[in-house]
Amino acid sequence: MKFFFPDSQDLVDPSFDFINETRSKLRLRQRDDQYAHEVFANPPYDGMLVSMASVNGNGGEGGRYSLAQKHRLLRERVRLFFRLNNRPLETMGDCGAFAYVSEEVPPVTVEEVVGFYNECDFDMGVSVDHVITGYQPNNAKGIPEWLKRQEITLELAHDFLQLNKKWKCRFLPIGVAQGWSPKSYAHSVTILQKMGYQRIGLGGMVSLKTNDIVDCLEEIDGVRNSETKFHLFGVTRCDQVKKFGQFGVSSFDSTSPLRQAFKHDRENYYTMDKAYSAIRVPQIEGNISLRKKIVAGEINQDAARKLEQECLSLLLRFDEGKESIEKVLKVLRDYDLIHDGRKDRSAEYRRTLEDQPWKSCPCEICNQLGIHVVLFRGAERNRRRGFHNIFVVYEKLKNELIEKKMAVKPKKTIKTKDSQ
Repeated sequence: MKFFFPDSQDLVDPSFDFINETRSKLRLRQRDDQYAHEVFANPPYDGMLVSMASVNGNGGEGGRYSLAQKHRLLRERVRLFFRLNNRPLETMGDCGAFAYVSEEVPPVTVEEVVGFYNECDFDMGVSVDHVITGYQPNNAKGIPEWLKRQEITLELAHDFLQLNKKWKCRFLPIGVAQGWSPKSYAHSVTILQKMGYQRIGLGGMVSLKTNDIVDCLEEIDGVRNSETKFHLFGVTRCDQVKKFGQFGVSSFDSTSPLRQAFKHDRENYYTMDKAYSAIRVPQIEGNISLRKKIVAGEINQDAARKLEQECLSLLLRFDEGKESIEKVLKVLRDYDLIHDGRKDRSAEYRRTLEDQPWKSCPCEICNQLGIHVVLFRGAERNRRRGFHNIFVVYEKLKNELIEKKMAVKPKKTIKTKDSQ
């Protein structure tokens, strides 16, 4: 079971000073900033998934890459661009179907996508697909829009495989199965196998509950060829990898561990058995609502800045064992009332501060940052907390796989007279 991390150009600056919050004047982002696999001694994933939509945007507009970055990716190719040459990581190219989910038909052609995969020299390439956003497990016939999207996806998968063979591409082709129910997914897999696909990605399952995913996999298993392996797009369920693996799932990808570090309301910092709330100490200059209140004269800027700095100072002293938790929580609450005030997070902060999970984490991020890793403050801290979360997810995955191996009992040896 392999974990692929989707690229969204999330890097961290190793020169960032967390005390003074300054950077090196000589820093060049494309040269000096680091990906997660460069931060850790051992990469916390088995490969990277790169979306063509993230590079080019939807129909050529709105991508995450600048024009210079895009040209550099095409010039250097994927392994050199992401600095993977000395790391045993695989690369998977994807068209990024969610970027055009509202379109009637995909705005990219099979030729464009295959050309992109070839130019970038990916190890694997995913066929062009069209996401089906609904799920009705008992609806065998579906609705016209879903049927059309499934038909488009299968037609494009056929053309994708044919062009892969015609151009003698180096990448392994992955066909995409879209569906709205267990039977419709099984239908897609049946057709893709008849085309010749041995690696199939199951799309549109991001929002499904675990039981729904298992139901689909069980139905698919009834038509699966023994050599067929599956990839789950956007699904992170480490506690289910053993069950998923029984149905031929060999890989998955997700950005959830990274995004939850700064998008979830409470569960921002992962551990092996629970999640903690990060402690919000927003920068005055970086908080839009706080800036508006200051401009409107509702808040005194000097008083707000003083509270902000007091929070940071007390938190660092607490991390050194020189400050009481009660005093820290009081000042945090005072600052909370200024920058937010909608919710009292004192109980969540107390749990984080009492347990101090960063002190027992073995990852490089926590060892280097200390309490800074649980501060909800700016991209440098938030991204590093996301990298830590990826590390934890990967450790969970490895633990689950180890338990699976240990659970497989060796066959009993039947002794014969000769062996005795």
